[in-house]
Amino acid sequence: QVQLVESGGGLVQTGGSLRLSCVASRINFSMSNMGWYRQTPGKQRELVAAITSSKSTNYADSVKGRFTISRDNAKNTVYLQMNSLKPEDTAVYYCAAARYYGTVQTSTSVEYWGQGTQVTVSS
Repeated sequence: QVQLVESGGGLVQTGGSLRLSCVASRINFSMSNMGWYRQTPGKQRELVAAITSSKSTNYADSVKGRFTISRDNAKNTVYLQMNSLKPEDTAVYYCAAARYYGTVQTSTSVEYWGQGTQVTVSS
């Protein structure tokens, strides 16, 4: 059974930084497309950043220039470096995966989800 385990969330002040990690197991990680979503109460889950198996990346407009997604295939890990955090970045952040020719660009196309990690940015 595929597992995605996130870590690195927490409480940070406005302007601070956090790095989220997601370790994947029981999946051909190097051939998988990975992403980070976030969700706040009462709202739909939204794509924050994605990285393909060939390491192409894309970002939500709201995080461009502040967040960076990367992957280490040797460690089966995808990262989300979050800088210049704002209170509106407060959410539960989820790791997402889709194997081979699948995509994580829409929540309905994601094959696997992590359990989520809370990020809270205080003003």
